[in-house]
Amino acid sequence: MRTVTKNNITDVFTGYFGKDTDPRLKEVLTCLARHLHDFARETNLTHDEWRKGLEFLEWAGNITGPERNEFVLLSDVMGLSSLVDMIHSVPDATSSSVLGPFHVSNPPPLEIGADMKRHYEGDVLLVTGHVFDTNDMPIKGAKLDIWQTAPNGLYSSQDDEQDIHSFHALMTTDENGYYAFTTVKPVSYTVPGDGPVGQILNAAGRHPWRPSHLHFIASAEGCRSVVTEVFPDDDPYLDQDTVFGVREDLVMSYVKQEAGSFPDGFELSGKVPGEYLRVDFDFRLVSES
Repeated sequence: MRTVTKNNITDVFTGYFGKDTDPRLKEVLTCLARHLHDFARETNLTHDEWRKGLEFLEWAGNITGPERNEFVLLSDVMGLSSLVDMIHSVPDATSSSVLGPFHVSNPPPLEIGADMKRHYEGDVLLVTGHVFDTNDMPIKGAKLDIWQTAPNGLYSSQDDEQDIHSFHALMTTDENGYYAFTTVKPVSYTVPGDGPVGQILNAAGRHPWRPSHLHFIASAEGCRSVVTEVFPDDDPYLDQDTVFGVREDLVMSYVKQEAGSFPDGFELSGKVPGEYLRVDFDFRLVSES
């Protein structure tokens, strides 16, 4: 080690693995070290900048918990989450999009036609669609993990006024792959700016806004699960998403419906005041094989 230099330290690190190291682990760590070392050399990284980076990571760790993951948010705003999604998306299937830092595990079941809006104010949105495979065959029993913000732009884990499963649900498709529910029209919102990620956005002169969207995790036996989001085509931040989550096939339209036209078979049937919005969106899952 006495001969290590700034020019050969990457090669020294590469040769530092034991013979029984997992090949994929070695590949990932070697590539990571190479890029980190190249970054430090290219930018002539100073001690103060290096320490600031470590403090940043420590701060992110301190505010990360079960209800907020600052590291996920950091990955999102740096474009890494979306890049990994795009690398592993399948052309014939629904595109992946970011999970985000506020997903809540084990959401309660929601029957087809049931309501997530409850007592909240805002436009009623009727959401319907199907889950298909890539041969356009409907998938019976597919699971849709659904979540969104409340009308105040906050997820349940951010808001003491909401219970933890507010605007979270798990729906199972019927024999035709069909799903349907009512909710409140989602709103555009800002990602949290009170932590280290907010400092990055401020320093870079970037806004913290995300276009409004519905989150889904679609899964079915024998198929690859997809984590994704669905966006309305009239949102002002559609082409300015601070976490780069928008994909062409994930953009849809809310269509205004006339008063009195709400269909039967829904929890809100007969109770919808005036006009409402409707969107139809289908998911396509690819086989695991």
